[in-house]
Amino acid sequence: MKRFLAPILLLTFLFPSIALGEGVKLEDLVRRDGLYYERFTDVPFTGKTRGIEQGTIKRGKIEGSWARYRHDGTLITRATYKDDILDGPYATYHRNGQVLERGTFKNGKREGPWVGYHENGEIWTKRTYKDGKLDGPFFEYWDDGTLDEQYSGTYKDGVKVK
Repeated sequence: MKRFLAPILLLTFLFPSIALGEGVKLEDLVRRDGLYYERFTDVPFTGKTRGIEQGTIKRGKIEGSWARYRHDGTLITRATYKDDILDGPYATYHRNGQVLERGTFKNGKREGPWVGYHENGEIWTKRTYKDGKLDGPFFEYWDDGTLDEQYSGTYKDGVKVK
């Protein structure tokens, strides 16, 4: 019984996050060969993170909803990951909590419509991406909502054509 209990107690003291199920801070994990590990282990980490980077890691890779916060607690980014790659809804935020930019990633690349906003909530940019490249109309607006024609235009495969 002692031989069985001693290793369990040792692991509980070395890795209290596992025992308590609280989650670990991302900065307390080690990244090796593209995977996250708890220190002093060779098994890819699975569990929740807490602190300024919050989400789930499965078998060493970020998976599902992920949030990143400033040190003052305000949200910077809310994203979705699949197998450690951005895939799904994505949004970044101004310090005042207003959305800065919103769009979608597909397999690590921007895809579809993206909208950027000024701090006052007015639209800053409207653009469309295809396979990570600007593709289609691109509109940029002043913070009062008027179109900035100098920077607006049309893109094809990441190149401005009009």
